[in-house]
Amino acid sequence: MKEYEFTLTFALPTRNTDPQLYIDALMEAGCDDALIGVGVSGRIALDFTRQSDSAINAMTSAIENVLSAIPNATLIESNPDLVGVSDIAGILKVSRQAVQKMVNKHIMTFPTPVHSGSTQIWHLANVLAWSAAHTSHSHINDSLIEIAEASRKINLAREINDLQGIMPSQITKLFLPSKTKGAEPMAIPR
Repeated sequence: MKEYEFTLTFALPTRNTDPQLYIDALMEAGCDDALIGVGVSGRIALDFTRQSDSAINAMTSAIENVLSAIPNATLIESNPDLVGVSDIAGILKVSRQAVQKMVNKHIMTFPTPVHSGSTQIWHLANVLAWSAAHTSHSHINDSLIEIAEASRKINLAREINDLQGIMPSQITKLFLPSKTKGAEPMAIPR
C-alpha cells in the first residue's frame, strides 16, 4: 500500500449550505484521513492522505466517501493537476527562472500548456513525465507522478461528462475515428 496526498473540492447542494453541517457525516463516511476546509460559502475542500494500492483507487474511493455523506455535492476539481511556473519550480526544487528557461529552451519537447496567456498552465502529469525523460530531477516521488495522472483523468472525465450531448458534431468528428477519410484519426486525450 502506498500513501497518496490529494485535494478534492466540491460544490455543496446549495450555495447557502453551511459546510460545517457535513463534517460529522464526512468522518462517518470514511473521510477521517482528510483535513476539511470550509472557508468558502457553498464549497468544501478535503486534503486527503489516503493509503491504497493505486492513486486512482485512493481518489475514487474518496470521491465515493464524500458523495455518500453529501449526496448532491458536485466535484469541482481534483488536485494536483493544473500547475503554473511557480508550482513547477516548487516541485522540481528549482527557481521560477530555471523553469522558464527550461520551457523556452525545450519549446519543441516541453508539454504544450493547457492555457497560454500572460500565465501559462500545464497538466502536472505531463510536466513530470517530461521531466523524468529530460532532466535529472530524481527526487520526484513516484506517488506524486501517479496521483497527478489520476487527478488529470478525473478532471478530464468530469469535463467530458459536462459536455455530453452538447458538443457540436463538427468538434467531435475531429477526435473520433473516421471510416470515410482513410486517414489516421486524432487521438482523444487519455
